[in-house]
Amino acid sequence: MELKCSLCKTTYEFIYIKGEPLPPNFPFCSKRCKSIDLGKWLNEEYCISTPLPKTEKLTEIERKILTEFQDLTEFQKETLARLLGDEVETE
Repeated sequence: MELKCSLCKTTYEFIYIKGEPLPPNFPFCSKRCKSIDLGKWLNEEYCISTPLPKTEKLTEIERKILTEFQDLTEFQKETLARLLGDEVETE
């Protein structure tokens, strides 16, 4: 499947096998784009604008997924939902 990097807009080949971990640079085309995106988070160019749900009722796995999911942009969340074929709440 071809995807477009959310940072540099380069088209790249994405290969995912259900049940396997996502590629290390997902949802970016390269380590460089992933690092640039991380730098934007660290420089507070990005922020999470919605409050966290009450995490005390979540399982350990749900907490981990929630933490990882919150670091994604809306575009990345939508792309991941489309790739996994599931409805993923992005708001």
